[in-house]
Amino acid sequence: MSDSVRLFSIRSDDYAQFRPSYPDCLFSWLAEQCVHTRCALDVAAGSGQATLPLLGRFDRILACDASTDQLYGSAGWQSTQRFAAQAERLPLREGRIDLMIVAQALHWFATPAFFAEAKRVLAPNGLFCAWCYSLLCIEPALDEVISRLHSETLRGYWPRGRASVDAGYRDIQAPFETIEPPDFAIEVHWDLPQLLGYLRTWSAVKQWQQTHDRDPVAQLEPELAQLWGDPERQRKICWPLHFVAGYPGR
Repeated sequence: MSDSVRLFSIRSDDYAQFRPSYPDCLFSWLAEQCVHTRCALDVAAGSGQATLPLLGRFDRILACDASTDQLYGSAGWQSTQRFAAQAERLPLREGRIDLMIVAQALHWFATPAFFAEAKRVLAPNGLFCAWCYSLLCIEPALDEVISRLHSETLRGYWPRGRASVDAGYRDIQAPFETIEPPDFAIEVHWDLPQLLGYLRTWSAVKQWQQTHDRDPVAQLEPELAQLWGDPERQRKICWPLHFVAGYPGR
């Protein structure tokens, strides 16, 4: 079992509940960049945060993930066709996909084998677009506590590939000419319990907890609570998105 499957099969319901949604304007932009909108594929789809917004924009939506727990751990997939598969070995005919997306997962498999597979299944003018987000931004005092959790408490517990996320995917060299999407960011208004739920979906938190048999987020909760104030108060939280995008078949 790969690191990604092992980690994200754990509490997939929490992952679906607490991970933030991507901006709708991103998916409108993706559809506008496609010559055809017959079929879109979400690779490493997880619980569908990036799959479901494609509905209504493409005739056919496919979603694959190496973890069946992720694919079937939440409802609301509607007419999306789901299947379990490794990103490097997609059970699809060549040249049939107009859009391939990879949301917050390319760092698990950004290999020559995957990019060759992406080129194989994409249509000649098919668009490839992967994105990631790293640390959130709230306000300086809260950001400092969360950064300490990320970079000090969890140092050594982040899985292989996390450095690419923290670098905004700048270290990933795609074997095709890339394009620069507009500036997109995730923005939500959350209360403190929602923030804590999100932090507990971090892969390094899961790894640290398994090793130490206690919750690293709980250790910081009193400090976060003091800075936050009323736990039901909603604060704006932002994650800038970083991209690897282009047309591999051109």
